Amino acid sequence: MSQETQPSSSAPEPPGPAPGGRALPPLPGAERLAAELRALRRPGLAGLRTLRPEALIRVAVAAGLSGGFDDEAAGVETLLKAGVRHLGGRTLSADGTRGDPLARAAAHTFGLLPDWRGVSGQERRKAAAAVYGVTSERFRKSQEQEVIAELALAVLAVARAAITGPPPSGLPGLPGPSGPDSGGGGPVTRTPEPVPDPPTRLTGPPLSAAAVHRVTVHVASIELLRDIDILVSSENIYLEMSKTFRSTVSGSLRRAAAIRDEAGETVDDVLARELVEWMRAHGRSGLPVRPGTVVPTSPGALAERGVRRIHHAAVASPTSDGHGYRVDPHVLAEAVSASFRLARAERDSYDPPLSSLCFPLLGAGHGLPPEKAARWLCWAVHEELSRDPSWTVHLVAQRPELARLLTAASSAP
Repeated sequence: MSQETQPSSSAPEPPGPAPGGRALPPLPGAERLAAELRALRRPGLAGLRTLRPEALIRVAVAAGLSGGFDDEAAGVETLLKAGVRHLGGRTLSADGTRGDPLARAAAHTFGLLPDWRGVSGQERRKAAAAVYGVTSERFRKSQEQEVIAELALAVLAVARAAITGPPPSGLPGLPGPSGPDSGGGGPVTRTPEPVPDPPTRLTGPPLSAAAVHRVTVHVASIELLRDIDILVSSENIYLEMSKTFRSTVSGSLRRAAAIRDEAGETVDDVLARELVEWMRAHGRSGLPVRPGTVVPTSPGALAERGVRRIHHAAVASPTSDGHGYRVDPHVLAEAVSASFRLARAERDSYDPPLSSLCFPLLGAGHGLPPEKAARWLCWAVHEELSRDPSWTVHLVAQRPELARLLTAASSAP
């Protein structure tokens, strides 16, 4: 059977309660949505009226993006664009050349970018494959299936968010719903709990000027840094690393550390393999570890860049709906402390001894506003340096505005 064949039926998700006492409408399952997306891949947006994907239409209606037969196709199109945004494409450029790879590939796959509506399925697949630097055939067999599966989950999340909160907005170049009814009435919003500030040091010695100068902020992708002994990766509490095509810290380090043959094929997924071995050895296979746990692995191919250890900080806990993660700021601070503690324990096992660590902006984007994440991270680092100022610490962020937050938080008294 072709991978783009659409099944005739699939069991919908059962309805459930929504905030405010309203019942969630029954939504189709992710597998049914993925099957419809596979069927839609070849014709693209132009196929919405002829295929009439019933499951996607139901989700668009539930999300408030479609009100009836006349605007079903437009509603599904808006839903797909909102799904791309949910995949992490907030920085997606209008032409799809910059931003999260998964969002870019999804936008190309379905012709969601401006002036791509009439582009052939073959050309759209070729453009999506170029995001990952692979051939169209390899993309079809591998990454395309992940992109479609993730987009199916994303449109479900969009619908749930619209039911329990304000409707989603669009992307640059990917407009969302508009009109007089697009932002008011109906949905019940949930007020998020305020994120506390880190503690204020009232007593004890302040951080010395020498220790402050041992903190360096980089604007870079963490795997591109050189000659830093320990790189810290942000993981979920199941220690399941991100897919290698994701632009997350976890995905980037996993990709960079993999051992490859002369043809560029991965022969040893070092970091993921060693984490699986650690989980098995500690009786945690398929089970979560305590939030704040830090697990070390070897650096794999990153040893060529002078990296000697990777610390995997389990800071992200799944949300109650299972469609995202949340980071508690106290867990973030605990993970920083655990990483320093582990580094001290391993320091003298190396020649020369370990002396430097690098932390990404842990928690930003997972329930922690970037400014609060920066303040908690720098507070935790300062606490450790006040006890042991012999370490050199590097902080890294991919975007200049996030690096500026780290610089400001690191310089704060």
